[in-house]
Amino acid sequence: MTFSILGHCPRSGQFGVATTTSGFGVGARVPWARAGIGAVATQHRTDPRLGPRGVALLASGCSAAETVAALVASTPDHGLRQIGVMDRSGATAFFHGARVKPSFGAVQGPGMLALGNILAHEAVLPAIAAAFAAHPEHPLAERLICALEAGEAAGGEHGAILSAALLVVEREDFPLVDIRVDRNVAPLGELRSLWAEYAPQSALYVARAVDPESCGP
Repeated sequence: MTFSILGHCPRSGQFGVATTTSGFGVGARVPWARAGIGAVATQHRTDPRLGPRGVALLASGCSAAETVAALVASTPDHGLRQIGVMDRSGATAFFHGARVKPSFGAVQGPGMLALGNILAHEAVLPAIAAAFAAHPEHPLAERLICALEAGEAAGGEHGAILSAALLVVEREDFPLVDIRVDRNVAPLGELRSLWAEYAPQSALYVARAVDPESCGP
């Protein structure tokens, strides 16, 4: 019972994943990304091992489609897995195992892949995709949050969502944004609130790491 979106901003070079589910701590299991390389989402009977494995395949030069194929081939339990991948060019690919529960699916668009399982109905993923595409001038993190909010407004999943996460990478080895709501009755509202507070400080935290002398006394 999870819906997610992978996104890329050609203007900034950022890659990101936003995700929400009815379980605890989705940010520790579903979203994975590396600056300049791409992003992976692994969900439905989630196997977090597929995330780092997918990022490593992308880093080795595999395309999104090649990465998905290799991940599927590498796990005997692929029938229970749902996987989404975006490569460094922004191209996407996905896989739904034969035992993924309905309603499930994926929607691809320019610099975007939305996917979900055990959704309320088939309108959820198109709503996510449309919201992401609506304002390409906005920061990637904002577009990803808006997309999840649209998915929830369109019906979301069968159960009430409980956790949510936002992961965005840009140039450094560490994330530009890594915000997680591990348990909340309104996780997307809390995710938006945390992003609104963190957004003005995000560049400062990068500067503190890479150029601490520029940050004043």
